[in-house]
Amino acid sequence: MPDEKTKIDMEVYYKRFLALFEEIKKDYPTFVDGFMKFFAATEGPGALDKKTKELISVALSVKSQCPYCIAFHVKNAIAEGATRDEIIESAMVAALMGGGPSVAYMKYVFDACDEFGAK
Repeated sequence: MPDEKTKIDMEVYYKRFLALFEEIKKDYPTFVDGFMKFFAATEGPGALDKKTKELISVALSVKSQCPYCIAFHVKNAIAEGATRDEIIESAMVAALMGGGPSVAYMKYVFDACDEFGAK
């Protein structure tokens, strides 16, 4: 487990990400509404269950090097029943595909798992 001094506060990223959408919505509600419809259609019921979709999103977040997305999707993956091992393994697949920079972003995944209580 990382030293407390080296932990990143992932709840801050999560809250900032949600706040960003609220800020954008003030002046650009059509954009946010369209994005949220796309999000719901993609993340909703389909051939893959929601947990699997969140694990894919964790991997893509690592590959995209987006700590905001990592916080959001790790928290959602946990809510859908994903274990720490499943979340970390999805991040490892991203690291395989993304190389060193993606490995570095796994730090955010570990911190999010710790902070959001992945079992």
